[in-house]
Parts: sequence; C-alpha cells; structure tokens
Amino acid sequence: MPVTTQRNSFNSGGKAIAVETFQAAGSSPRPAVLMLHGADGLSYNTQYREGARNVAAAGYQVHLVHYLDRTGEKRASFGTLFQNFMPWMDTVRDALAFASSQPYADPHRIGIVGISLGAALGLAVASTDPRVKALVNYFGPLPQGAIATTSTLPPTLVLHGAADPIVPVANAYAVEALLRQQNVPHEIKVYPGQGHGFRGKAEDDASARSLAFLQRYLAGADASPGSRALPVGG
Repeated sequence: MPVTTQRNSFNSGGKAIAVETFQAAGSSPRPAVLMLHGADGLSYNTQYREGARNVAAAGYQVHLVHYLDRTGEKRASFGTLFQNFMPWMDTVRDALAFASSQPYADPHRIGIVGISLGAALGLAVASTDPRVKALVNYFGPLPQGAIATTSTLPPTLVLHGAADPIVPVANAYAVEALLRQQNVPHEIKVYPGQGHGFRGKAEDDASARSLAFLQRYLAGADASPGSRALPVGG
C-alpha cells in the first residue's frame, strides 16, 4: 500500500519540534503511533524512516518525532543525557497531544514504538500517561528513577539482542520483571547473538512481532480503554 510522507511540527518548551508523518491513503480513523528514534538521531540512520513506512503501510498513522529538537541536537550527547531526559519526556507528551489532534487519527488508540533511547523515553512516558495504549521497546534501557512505583505500563513488547554491548540484555529482563509485577500483558523476545540493532532473520522477526503486537493491542480486539487491566500474556 503506497505511503505518503508529510512534514509537520509542534511546539514544546518554546521549541519547534519537527515531525515526519507517514500514512497510507484513506479517510477512515486509524490508530496513531509515535516512533521515537535512538541516540544516533535522524541524520545518520535511514532505518527509522523505513520502519515508519512499514508500520504506516499496515494501517497506522506514524509520527517520527524529532525530539532532539527540544535540546538543539542532531544526536544525543551522553554527557548531558540525564539532564535532557525530562525535557525529552515532556516533548513526547506534547507529541501525544499532537498525534491525537491529527486528521484521520483515532485519539483513543495511540501507541509508541521506541528504539534504544527512544524506548527508554517510551517506557517513562507510557508508565504515567494513559493515552499510550501499547508500547514496543526495541533494546531500550530501563530508565531508573523515571518510572514511578505506582505507575502502570500499557501492553508492552520487549525486543532485545542477547549480545548487546551498549544496553545489556539485563535491561530487557528488568523490564519484563516490572511488567510481571504490574500484571500487564507483555511479550519478550531475546535474539541470540544479536547486538544493539538486529540483522537478517532477527530483524525480520522483530518487525513481524511488532506489527502483530500493535494489531492485537492497538488495532484489534484487545485494544480497549481498559486493556491495561488485562492479565499477563505472552
């Protein structure tokens, strides 16, 4: 299905935040997905846009959010990462409001696909924002201190490489333990031999799992306002 791309923007913290919106033709309401890139930003990695197109082709309105615009960076600086994390979280929340107001988007069905740093932001925001109905976590770290003990995550898919040298796989199991503790639906897949980023069959499998998870919890029968209260699955 052909996918169109439109460049938009919204304001967050007094800064203009660029957004690339991907969607297939049609005027019927569809679930919206925020795609949050990793620390490498959007200047060097074409895979984020390819991923956004693939999700949009499956029937979603996908917003690739340039959240680093909030701090004026092309790629995240590890020296200032912790002090910038909260402003980025605020920008992701503003992106949720932006997505809910877009034509053809269903404001009651919004999910997040986060990659690495973007996945950490997705975990932190989704834990306290009920607008997020589903979360896909690609090899993201568990953001210590950013998830309240009283929080509840939405249905979450965790995808991680067993040989990840940047975000150790222990993070995936820590997220899984949190999801079990909160008794929310979740799935986890750890790929043997894969590092920080997937290649070959692992990449294809992760993409298929992501689309199946979004179909179930954002577009399908389990996509409901009360879906966070469902028993643990997967």
